Amino acid sequence: MSAEVVTLGEAMVLLMAEQPGPLREATSFRRLVGGAEANVAVGLCRLGRTATWVSRVGDDDFGRVILQRLRGEGVDVANVSVDGDAPTGLMVREQREVGAIEVLYYRRGSAASRMGPADVAEDAIRGARYLYLTGITPALSASCRQAVFHAAEVAHAAKVLVVFDPNMRSRLWSPRKARPVMRDLATHSDIILPGIAEAELLTGESDPLTAARSLLVLGTRRLAVVKLGDRGALAATAAGHVVETPAASLPRVVDPVGAGDAFAAGWLAATLDGDDLPEALDLAARCAAHVMSAPGDLENLPFRRELDAARDDPRDVRR
Repeated sequence: MSAEVVTLGEAMVLLMAEQPGPLREATSFRRLVGGAEANVAVGLCRLGRTATWVSRVGDDDFGRVILQRLRGEGVDVANVSVDGDAPTGLMVREQREVGAIEVLYYRRGSAASRMGPADVAEDAIRGARYLYLTGITPALSASCRQAVFHAAEVAHAAKVLVVFDPNMRSRLWSPRKARPVMRDLATHSDIILPGIAEAELLTGESDPLTAARSLLVLGTRRLAVVKLGDRGALAATAAGHVVETPAASLPRVVDPVGAGDAFAAGWLAATLDGDDLPEALDLAARCAAHVMSAPGDLENLPFRRELDAARDDPRDVRR
């Protein structure tokens, strides 16, 4: 039986500094797993939906750790290729409560960067309801770019909805190089989930509503959701409807990394549950807030019961 959502992209082993402060002062690290598309797959499974993750990992212990972790979360990893000639990617990041978080990437020539159209799990996509793509994967290599667009074409031929999160990564490519590729991918998408800076990059519009409508004119077929950080999110549909949702209440942001992935997982899960757009945006916002309440990203993706408990009584302490 096919999963409801297929994601395609790189996952890496993440070494997170245990001490807050600059990376140069860190002396011990926790080994975690990270990667936008893998995060979304895990987030969906924790919310009671099904997901397939498509990628390549190295034939090394880091690759095995990633597969073991995602399999343990309920993610279908049957379409992940193990590459004996390239390593699994690695990222190292610091902990900070103030200022930008430094991340070092060791992914050049990684197994995932060697993905191509032949790695696209066409049957899995045809059996899904959504294909989730980001702007990270096409930045990894020319063959990855071909794989992403091929996956979108397979989805459209099968009437599977394509969800695109631009997820701009300036370490991978410049805005000048990213913009035409992302605009092209937006025209291959049914739903787009940019942050406000990404929406402006794609459209030249700084006003969220104008940017959302411009994305629909550009070619996104059904829905544009612009994430506004602590101001919530705004959605515009191709039918002309506009919905706004506030950000979920959060006393303090501990770690913003992974919030966008949690938002996407929450929106997809709610939509698969049959919720209407305001309800889906509300769940997405609550998932994003949950992730930001503690260090790490995949580790803090919420289960449905945790979200329900927080909504019933956010002060509840379980003994």
